[in-house]
Amino acid sequence: MTPGSPAQATRAPLTAAQVAERISRGESNAIESRTSRSFGEIFRANAFTRVNGIYLVMFLLILGTGYFIDGLFGLLIIVNSVVGMVQEVRAKRTLDRLALLSKAPARVERAEGIAEIDVEEVVLDDVVLVAAGDQIPVDGEVLDATGLEVDESLLTGESEPVLAAAGYELKSGSFVAAGSASFRATAVGEHAYAARLAKEASEFRKPSSQLRAGIDQILKYVTWALIPVGVLTIVNQIWGHAEDWRDAVRGLVAALVPMVPEGLVLMTSVAMAVGVIRLGRRNCLVQDLPAIEQLARVDVVCTDKTGTLTEDGMRVGAVERLGVDDDRIEAALAAIGRAEGKPNASMAAILEHVGDAPALVAQTSIAFSSSRKWAAMQTADAATGAVESWVLGAPDVLLAVGDAARSRSDALASEGLRVLALARSDRALPDPEEPGDGLPGGLVATALVILDQRLRAEAPGAIAYFAEQDVDIKVISGDNAAAVGAIAAEAGVPNGRNAVDARTLDPESAHFDTEVRDRTAFGRVTPTQKRAMVHALQGDGRVVAMTGDGVNDVLALKDADVGVAMGSGSPAARAVSRIVLLDNSFATLPHVVAEGRRVIGNIERVATLFLTKTLYSILLALLVAVTAVPFPFLPRHVTLIAWFTIGIPAFFLALAPNTARAQDGFVRRVLDAAVPGGIGAALASYGAYLTARAVFGTEHSERVQNASTGFLALVIVAFFVLITVARPFQPWKLGLVGAMIGGMLVVILTPLGSQVFDVDLHDPRAVLIACAFGAAGIAVRFGARAVLRAIYGAVSRRRQRRAALPHP
Repeated sequence: MTPGSPAQATRAPLTAAQVAERISRGESNAIESRTSRSFGEIFRANAFTRVNGIYLVMFLLILGTGYFIDGLFGLLIIVNSVVGMVQEVRAKRTLDRLALLSKAPARVERAEGIAEIDVEEVVLDDVVLVAAGDQIPVDGEVLDATGLEVDESLLTGESEPVLAAAGYELKSGSFVAAGSASFRATAVGEHAYAARLAKEASEFRKPSSQLRAGIDQILKYVTWALIPVGVLTIVNQIWGHAEDWRDAVRGLVAALVPMVPEGLVLMTSVAMAVGVIRLGRRNCLVQDLPAIEQLARVDVVCTDKTGTLTEDGMRVGAVERLGVDDDRIEAALAAIGRAEGKPNASMAAILEHVGDAPALVAQTSIAFSSSRKWAAMQTADAATGAVESWVLGAPDVLLAVGDAARSRSDALASEGLRVLALARSDRALPDPEEPGDGLPGGLVATALVILDQRLRAEAPGAIAYFAEQDVDIKVISGDNAAAVGAIAAEAGVPNGRNAVDARTLDPESAHFDTEVRDRTAFGRVTPTQKRAMVHALQGDGRVVAMTGDGVNDVLALKDADVGVAMGSGSPAARAVSRIVLLDNSFATLPHVVAEGRRVIGNIERVATLFLTKTLYSILLALLVAVTAVPFPFLPRHVTLIAWFTIGIPAFFLALAPNTARAQDGFVRRVLDAAVPGGIGAALASYGAYLTARAVFGTEHSERVQNASTGFLALVIVAFFVLITVARPFQPWKLGLVGAMIGGMLVVILTPLGSQVFDVDLHDPRAVLIACAFGAAGIAVRFGARAVLRAIYGAVSRRRQRRAALPHP
């Protein structure tokens, strides 16, 4: 692209009255951008759900029978709503607080002076000031620029930065790759380019959560099964038996209520919300909720060096003059540093070092760029017109191999120091539009600027954690490869010392993917190479988390599975990342990954419990309907089972520690665990119930004893499923399972509990029948699981054979 017309509007900063007038006309940048739902939306989303609607209808039916104790399941309407609302409100407050802390202000020039304001307060015709690392907040026309390079890759996909001069039309959502500028705001709010693009994209947005998609798929399966089984149950209970209509309704409700996996969606939401709250306590802002889920699958972390593994600040340790007695060295450093609108850490250290030293007068300046690795300025003698160029940048970019200054810089870099070379030339800076590297010929090194950078104290511990968790670490930096290797080795990155110089790597070559996969540290990596490395790892089936803080990390942060930005990083880096570490601590990252694993691993556990209940309820109702016998249980029975074998333990298990890395195939794994348990529980309960009817009789007076026998058999298998889900065992888990079993025994064995919940197990024969069928149900579970795994294995082998066949 070429810069726009040099014609430009006059620079006339707005007065306070003009700003107020534009705000009153709605010409501000205020657009609806929320990190979470409003309180009203939270209430509606948690109270008016399909599950609550089904339960409310069933509850009203029970109230009509007069058996109020059978309506205990109605409490789930309140519990589901309140728990979901409380946790989401807590998560909302956490997100809103952190988002406010993370928000980058905009700098505007107004009649009263330069001010920092919220991005939403920018109005039409404001003069906005931007510099390297800033994201363009509104559309506008450039008024003046100093070495301005704009990266529009997030909008257009074009990876090369655009040289933007006066008159160029800036688009909101792009970011400043180098230089600085002021521009006049020409479109704000919903009329800005980024807002229009986001509105169009939102209409076609696909679900980004594998977990949500998996749960929706499971619920779809359940719905398909629930409709025909529900119809059969209604026919069987209402018209199939000459019972009192009240008993028929109670049996109908008892059959239908447990078919609905009422706690699955709730516990998923609670686990996610608690994850947000826990991360918020560590000053970690989750900008995209599915990012928590994706964190659980991360198996490789790509991290920048400067500002991530090393501390934020730098300082100039020394300026080594290379045999040149030139008093203009400090003046040249001052001129190059002061030309930057927003100096990076290296430039900031140099500016601190030179202090108020006088600077050379620059005729032309080129701002620092991550892709170039240098900044430059050109002076001209007023009397003779002779020009002189000064370049500050990476020694291995500016200086030839074998140059004494480069050899010295390489030696310093191998000690982990960051080194910049200041070189001078008697030639002018080339035109940026001309082909070539943009450097003037005849460069001679005049000084080496040695910057001290210290490894973060917490970095080695975080690296060790990832090694223990089988998560690979890749250090990807634009710094000298030797310096990267030294820092990586100090941090404990495996094989980090042997860093690769990325200038030897071509993303288009056949060896690129192999190098990225096998090596752990890379130096002199350009922004486009960083993104190519992320793509190479993803192509190898890896789930990639990318951490960074600078404008050179933006492309890789955006394309990684999980982009993690430092809170002190550039606004552009924070804007494209899914997670922001507001405390700038690399040590927070292990907690972030661990939280993702905890959430997803525990949701899988909870899903197994709820779907086991749904499956045995559907299968039991189907068996009862087909054989035309009364449904054995009352609503109070299924409520009791749900409390002690699913609801209470699921709440605690959903919030428990869990370090296992999540894998794809959520639906298959959950069904693999739930289906055998559901089959075993249904057959055990149905078999015990039929046997009790044969032993005790089928008269109405024996109904309670027959139902209690089937109830106990179901409870035995359900507790066995709970025990398997709770593994691996820990003292608190053993205590939880023991408390649930103890609570159930207290209810069914005490006179009051037996009377309230209509359970009668006084006859030893009922207990023996229940225990026998309970043991048989557990055996069926093992058998069904073996059969399912054999089927899965056969299907998998068939697919592999088909994949191996040559394609025509």
